[in-house]
Order: sequence, then C-alpha cells, then structure tokens
Amino acid sequence: MKRCRIVLAVLFPALVAVVPSHAKEIRIGLITPLSGDVKTFGESVRNSFLIAVEEANARGGVAGMKITYSIQDDKNDATEAANVANLLVNQQRVKAIVGSVTSKATIPVSDIIQAAKVPTISPTATNPKVTVADGKRKDYMFRACFIDPFQGAVMAKFSRETLKGKSAAVLFDASNDYSKGIAEVFRDAFRKQGGKVAAFESYGKDDVDFSALLTKVKASGADVLFLPDYYNKVGLIAKQVQEKGLKVLLVGPDGWDSPDLVKIAGSAIEGGYFSNHYSPDDLRPEVVAWVKKYREKHGQVPDALGTLAYDATNLLLEAIRKAGSDDPKKIREALASIKDFKAVSGKSTLDGNGDSIKSAAILKIEGGKQKFVKMVNP
Repeated sequence: MKRCRIVLAVLFPALVAVVPSHAKEIRIGLITPLSGDVKTFGESVRNSFLIAVEEANARGGVAGMKITYSIQDDKNDATEAANVANLLVNQQRVKAIVGSVTSKATIPVSDIIQAAKVPTISPTATNPKVTVADGKRKDYMFRACFIDPFQGAVMAKFSRETLKGKSAAVLFDASNDYSKGIAEVFRDAFRKQGGKVAAFESYGKDDVDFSALLTKVKASGADVLFLPDYYNKVGLIAKQVQEKGLKVLLVGPDGWDSPDLVKIAGSAIEGGYFSNHYSPDDLRPEVVAWVKKYREKHGQVPDALGTLAYDATNLLLEAIRKAGSDDPKKIREALASIKDFKAVSGKSTLDGNGDSIKSAAILKIEGGKQKFVKMVNP
C-alpha cells in the first residue's frame, strides 16, 4: 500500500499536492434554472460557477479546504426554488450558497437561508426584496449585482436625456417581482425627468398575444416602449410591435441579455437599448481575460449573468478565505466586510444591505449584436 502511494505521488505530483486525499472539504451549493423559461440564464451561471470553483481548487482550494458543490435546478419557479434551498440547507448541509438567478426564485430562497443562517449570494437577482423585506435586513443574503431601482432610474434618465423620449409606454408582467418592480421605478423616474407615461399596462406570465396592449400603446402616442422582462417575452413582444408597425424605441433592463433575444425577435429588436452589468467590449484586463477564458471553454462570449456568477462565486470564495473557516457565521461576517473587490463586472463594494455598489453599462442591439454605448455610475 505504501509503495502504491509513492508511485502515485511520482506520477501525479500536482494532483496530490492540490487535492490530497485527507484534505478538509467545504461544500457549497448553486441554485440556478437549468430548465424552464430562462434556462439559458441558468446554463451561463452554472458554467461560470464551475470555472470559478475549478480555478480555486487548482490553486489548492480555499483556506486549506477543497471546494465541493451541489448544483440544483430551480426551473425559475418559486416553489421549486424553495424546495431545492431546503434540500441544500437541511439535507446536504452546505456551508454557503450561490443563487438563485431571477428575483422571483431568489426571494423565497432568501427567506429559507436567513432562517437557517447559511450565507448566500445571488449573482443576478435585482429586486430589493431579495436582501431587505418590510424594512428588515436579511443579513445572510447578499448579491453581486446592482438593484432594480438603480437600473430602472438609469433607463428612465437615458430614455429622456439621450434618446430624447417625451412620452413612454410600459408593459410588464404583473406576476413577476422583477418585471413589476422595475416598471414602477421607471414610471416614477421618467415622470420626475419631465416625461409623460402615456400607458402603463400589465400582462400575465403565460400570455403570448399582446395585440390589445399594443393597440393601447399605439393610441397613447408614446415614442419609447419600456419592456422590463426576460429575453423570451421581450422577443415575442418586439415581433408584435414590428408587425403592428409601431414607431417606438424599445428599451429595457438586464433581463434582455441572452443570445436567444435576437433569435426570437430577429430584426424587430434592432436598435433597442438595455442596461447591463458589463460589456464584453470593455478593454479592462479582467474583462479581456475572462472573455477569452469563457470563449475557449464554451465557444461563445459570456453574457452578463454568467459574468456575475463568476464574480459572485469569487466573492463567496474570498469571504471563505478571509474567514479561514467553514463556519457559516464567520463566512457571513467576512462577506459583509468586503470592499472594493476587483471583479470582472467592475470594482464591487457590498453595502449595509448586502447589495453591490457598481456601475451599469448601456448596450444597443445593432446588426444583431450587442454594442457598448456608455457606462453610468451610481
């Protein structure tokens, strides 16, 4: 037996050094939608999470511990998200979690992990209720992204000042906290900027025919149409806007960010603008290296959700390193103390609510591709 171990050490010295058989392990979870209506988001998040974990383990783990993980599919469903959060917390006993992706899935997750006191960071859930509910801070919940009020206000200002929009229409999913929350922020901010909100209409999660709503938009005379929803629904609406011959500028938030948006909408989304968390055209060394790394591994440019997942996972791993422990309480305290973390999506500081303070990128769909327009600071 001793001779066998010696031979292995000679043949695979790096493997033995990096992950010795007796190494202590820390188990973390990932919650992401790998099926359902936004599965491309979930796939990007999973891919990027795995890159971050693999890189850390290749460096010898974190705080002397090998990282192991459990990946759970929430199907972008609130009930399923709660189920898998309970699985990770109560059965698999993970020490920390990355996830989930959308706000409607992350809000129930945040309540479960708060009760269990398991530190969790969402890469991309932007609704304020993720970290604060009824004025009370969920102190075990964090996020790597900016929040809805910020991007709603950013797009209202951009629509008024840069696009010179005078009148806006807003269509949103009333059942989706993300969609409804940004819609309300945009409406209020656009009015404060001196613009008119000529139509503010809601639809249901499963709606696919928007003719009646678009007839109202056309009658309103709006020159800007704000669509705060995910790429699949935005693509359908954009096509129907084109079919009706509406002459409006389409604008929206980060939910637009998917290669499938143009596949669904085609030329109907051409000229649309949306806020995002980063641009792959950014020439900062962190961005250039990340885009190269992801493209070599997955054959495509990483979207903002994947990029934020890479950042969120690295933020969590940095907290574990700072804590020097697998104790969830110590990890939470270390995560709360992080300032000016050098992430791909920009320098990030976690504020008192666990929210990330950072800049937003404005992107334009041009020639079927995303074109960087400008950065907007908080």
